[in-house]
Amino acid sequence: MKVLFYGGQKSGKSHLAEEKILQMATTKPFYVATYDNSFNDAEMQEKIDLHRQRRLHDFITLEEPCFLDRVIEDDGFYLIDCLSMWILNILERGIDHENILQTLLHSDAHIVFVLNDVNRGIIPDNPLSRRYVDLTGIIGQEVASCCDEVYEVVLGLPKRLK
Repeated sequence: MKVLFYGGQKSGKSHLAEEKILQMATTKPFYVATYDNSFNDAEMQEKIDLHRQRRLHDFITLEEPCFLDRVIEDDGFYLIDCLSMWILNILERGIDHENILQTLLHSDAHIVFVLNDVNRGIIPDNPLSRRYVDLTGIIGQEVASCCDEVYEVVLGLPKRLK
């Protein structure tokens, strides 16, 4: 089973995604963290620490910023938080997303994806930001089309789209 939680920043996506994978899992699920703290961002590190504390006893954490296909095994239970950060990571490194994404979407693993909504603002003024917004929309459509369930999250409230 594949599930997508999609919404704005601080909308409650991660919390709902955690609840969903815990309901689905018959074994302890993996939390695939995609954030790469190479920027030494103290504010983001604090946010990460809170996420780690919240999931400490319920998940096995795997940190993988780029090659998600290397940590996913058939029949496992995974929460990928988040695809948005993964997209930024692969863009910065010039890694093609297609094979990685296809491996995930066509695996027999149970995966809950988290994706930020970045497509409702103004058109960015630089090529990298425009590419990021475009790729987020393209990948979001591809993931949503392969998922069994898709939820848009607003103010902590999930609205089932599929």
